[in-house]
Amino acid sequence: MSAPKLKAPRGTFDVLGEQSTVRATVEARARAILEGAGYERIETPTLEATELFARGVGASTDIVQKEMYTLTDGGGRSLTLRPEGTAPVCRAYVEHGMHKRPQPVKLWYLSSFFRYERAQAGRYRQFWQVGAEALGSEDPAVDAESIVLLGALLAELGVNARLRLSSLGSPASRTRYREHLQTHLREHEASLSEEVRGRIDLNPLRAFDSDHEGTKSAMRSAPRLLDYLEDEDRAHFEEVCALLSEAEMLYAVDPSLVRGLDYYTRTVFEFTSEDLGAQSGVGGGGRYDGLVAELGGPPTAGMGWAAGIERILLAGSPPASGTATPDIYVSWTGSARRAAFGVLREARSAGLTAQMELANRSLKGQLGQAGKMGARYVAIVDEAETMLKDMQGGGMQEKMATGTVVHAVLRRLRDL
Repeated sequence: MSAPKLKAPRGTFDVLGEQSTVRATVEARARAILEGAGYERIETPTLEATELFARGVGASTDIVQKEMYTLTDGGGRSLTLRPEGTAPVCRAYVEHGMHKRPQPVKLWYLSSFFRYERAQAGRYRQFWQVGAEALGSEDPAVDAESIVLLGALLAELGVNARLRLSSLGSPASRTRYREHLQTHLREHEASLSEEVRGRIDLNPLRAFDSDHEGTKSAMRSAPRLLDYLEDEDRAHFEEVCALLSEAEMLYAVDPSLVRGLDYYTRTVFEFTSEDLGAQSGVGGGGRYDGLVAELGGPPTAGMGWAAGIERILLAGSPPASGTATPDIYVSWTGSARRAAFGVLREARSAGLTAQMELANRSLKGQLGQAGKMGARYVAIVDEAETMLKDMQGGGMQEKMATGTVVHAVLRRLRDL
């Protein structure tokens, strides 16, 4: 009896063939846009101390309460598969003394993350995000540049997205606002979902994200945080809006917009796409001026975003970069395998893209395979000599010494 087939765990997936080339295109476009704007690549560990997310993301968030994959290692330490990228980047900023560098320090990443969520289209338990973080400046131009960069990336990848924008103000103004919002929620408590009722004291702003009909109805008349901003926060937000308008970035101010993480302050934003249906978010982020200090670093302003690769691929149309077509396909007959392998090595050493027959096909099958790959030349190696065949030049072919094949291909490609 055969062994049972094993499958990838629910909420995870394999990236195969053409999918990987499309993802490579996303990464290449992200690298070009972000590094062109002065962002440098950073990669943080997959496993981080659980305390990093409890302190940084917020103990009252869904991520910390319900969604983290946490384990205890052999030394008794609590470790968590990273559920998001901002807190790890801020931890690295502190640990490596990046506050001593010219500010802002601008970093970007493309990594996998892990959350226990209900698996559905575009939402997985292991997922990939591209993100950017700018640390060390309160300037509203940092906010605007960050938003424009994500907008440019989504546009290049064929995502038709709408920008929603708001401000959460300072912690002080948010504290005052929370009291008014909590009063409103208690007045409408009978209409709220059980989950929202349980969060009135801990995290009332999350009520704006609820899909529960009674909650949505109650929130239509809820007070709006934008009406409680301090003068400095209001001026910051107005300047961000003015800079986005200067960059001809279309946006809609949405006072109900909140983010699911506790560290956000001032600017928050989200790009959504109708092509994704109800789960319309493609990417977003905001300012987090207190997070670095919360993690033991000096007071440091921060601004950043993350966008889901799977959601970009669902909403957009990035072209596949494709695998490189061979300059030369090395086929062989009889006992010439070793000689053919030598031609393969020499061709790659000379900078040619080269592949070799590896499946013992007939000569006809080898030529057919070379044609499917789009190879420019085929070298048919036998014991005595080699036949070089031009696959795109009318089938012209020429016999030559095996040791001269690579030089002949280089010369012909140069003369094209």
